[in-house]
Amino acid sequence: MGVDLHLEHDTAAGRRAGLERALRDAIRSGRLAPGARLPSSRALAADLGISRGTVTAAFDQLVAEGYLTARHGSGTTVAELPRPRQPATPAEAVGPAPRHDLRPGRPDVSLFPVAAWLRASRRALGGARVDVYGYGDPRGRIELRAAVGEYLGRARGVLADPDQIVITSGYVQALALLARVLRAAGTTAIAMEDPGLLFHRDVVRRAGLTVLPLPVDDDGARAADLPRAGRGRPGAVVVTPAHQYPTGATLRPARRHALAAWARSADALIIEDDYDGEFRYDRQPVGALQGMAPGHVAYVGSAAKTLGPALRLAWAVLPHHLAGAVAEEKLHDDYHTGALDQLALAEFIGSHGYDKHIRSCRLRYRRRRDLLAARLAPGRGAPLPGLRIRGIAAGLQALVTLSPGGPGEDEVLAAAARHGVALEGLGRGGHWHEPGDHPQGIVVGFGTPSQRAFPAALEALARVLHAAGGEDRHATRR
Repeated sequence: MGVDLHLEHDTAAGRRAGLERALRDAIRSGRLAPGARLPSSRALAADLGISRGTVTAAFDQLVAEGYLTARHGSGTTVAELPRPRQPATPAEAVGPAPRHDLRPGRPDVSLFPVAAWLRASRRALGGARVDVYGYGDPRGRIELRAAVGEYLGRARGVLADPDQIVITSGYVQALALLARVLRAAGTTAIAMEDPGLLFHRDVVRRAGLTVLPLPVDDDGARAADLPRAGRGRPGAVVVTPAHQYPTGATLRPARRHALAAWARSADALIIEDDYDGEFRYDRQPVGALQGMAPGHVAYVGSAAKTLGPALRLAWAVLPHHLAGAVAEEKLHDDYHTGALDQLALAEFIGSHGYDKHIRSCRLRYRRRRDLLAARLAPGRGAPLPGLRIRGIAAGLQALVTLSPGGPGEDEVLAAAARHGVALEGLGRGGHWHEPGDHPQGIVVGFGTPSQRAFPAALEALARVLHAAGGEDRHATRR
């Protein structure tokens, strides 16, 4: 089998010696990894313009020195050599991975439907035209836009024509594109939920926009707090109506109507982040807000929570007057999102494999949610008095609010670190727009651990809360 090999072949000391030195340097530096196959002596001699005998002699010398391994019928490969210790990566420098990962915002990637995805990929690519391998439409493949439009209308109540849809490389790109388009159109400020995700606020600020806090309570975002006119009025608002992040509140019907009325009266845009709307456990999933005001809502969903973050696919359903501008911004951002995964997902949705996968995941996550609620419920065996669990009717995380008279976030997170449990605090996680005297809480994700590992992670969480409320709390406050 022919392979390409780049060598700095200095022949000043002789052709054979130069080749030996070049191969040693490539192996020592790691450019040729252990097990890497070298070209045949005939092919390498032709590439370098030297005799085959010279190459064979150089290979023999490096085999004798232990740099190469030669087996009859298997060719010549790089031998396994002891490697010098490499500097720690940033992740390694922070410390070892936690034994129990209960951080929010992450699905159980072990549930990815590998076999079904491979079947969908084979069907999609087997019937694809040759143009799929070239440059594509910045809006995305029409096959996926049509499939997503049909699915969203059926499952999420979204009014979506394929011409209104732009496929992006994840939610973050969709948010960034919208922010830049709004900024170019004259918008100077966007309102975002408080508490909310710090990283998303950073994305909006990088586009040159001011972020204004929109308070959230048990009924969701407080639409009445949005100004309708004036110099400081935001030109858009970003909300998570189906399952607010991180409180877990669902936007109540009256608030939905008020938000849509604000957008119409202020001629503003609602950016609806439907990040985990498919996962509802107490009833049918709540329909998208977009259906109430399609001319004023940019709906954004993605495959990150339903399939996995590695599949960088999201979809923005845009009002007609924004679709062209967002597609133009996408063109100059990265031209288009990878077409092959788009075709596979279109096939997966069209064959209803996507629906089947979501139903399966919903059942698994609901069982974990039930275990979490039961383990932290008040009563005998409760790990900490005064706990309140919020936001567990949907999604992949719960908010555990802490009693004012009990341990705070810092104490719980310190206990978690000692017990090898990764958690996220409301304050320490940067969810509040501004520091201050905010309610304290822990955001617990139940999506990351595998089905088998979740019970142990749950017991570890209970031990953390016991410790924070017991001797760890007293030790901290002495």
